[in-house]
Amino acid sequence: MGDLDETVTAAVEHARESRLNSIVAILVALAATAMALGNVKDGNITQNMAQAQAKMVDAWSYYQAKGTKQNIAEATYEQLLALKAATEAHMNPELDKKIEQFHDLATKYEKEKETIKAEAEGYQAEYDRLNMHDDQFDLSDAAFSVAIALFGVTALTQKRWLLALASAFLAIGVTFELAGFLSWNIHPDKIMSWLS
Repeated sequence: MGDLDETVTAAVEHARESRLNSIVAILVALAATAMALGNVKDGNITQNMAQAQAKMVDAWSYYQAKGTKQNIAEATYEQLLALKAATEAHMNPELDKKIEQFHDLATKYEKEKETIKAEAEGYQAEYDRLNMHDDQFDLSDAAFSVAIALFGVTALTQKRWLLALASAFLAIGVTFELAGFLSWNIHPDKIMSWLS
């Protein structure tokens, strides 16, 4: 009877181990697949971030160039006004025309700067929006990596509590990946500031 008990106990234990390993294998495959999909999306987000940043830098450079042109136009306008005041006795319609021209240029550059500033700020907002999703995918990638490592240890040790811990990291990974794909406004500021 003792041999039969041992055989049954060994068979039950082997079945448990086999079932646990099967669960671990399925969860590892799901985690790896989700991680791969997230990496593709994160790569695209990173490319879009680089484009938004380049456009933002270009827009701010253009804004500065317009500011320089505005300053030159304003300085010329003021010099022409001073010249006119110094030579008031000699009415010069050509001088009045130049004064008006530089005043109009300064006003035009001021208006153009406002448009360019709004455009640059729009690119900054787009970069910030994309960066949040990039952080979500980075965190999901880290959680998936920890989950896969813990699943490996679970398979070796056959400890069910490790399966639960690994599953918790898997859930975190899935949550942040879904947040990235579905544009949820979930951002782990404290974790990301610590990691960056």
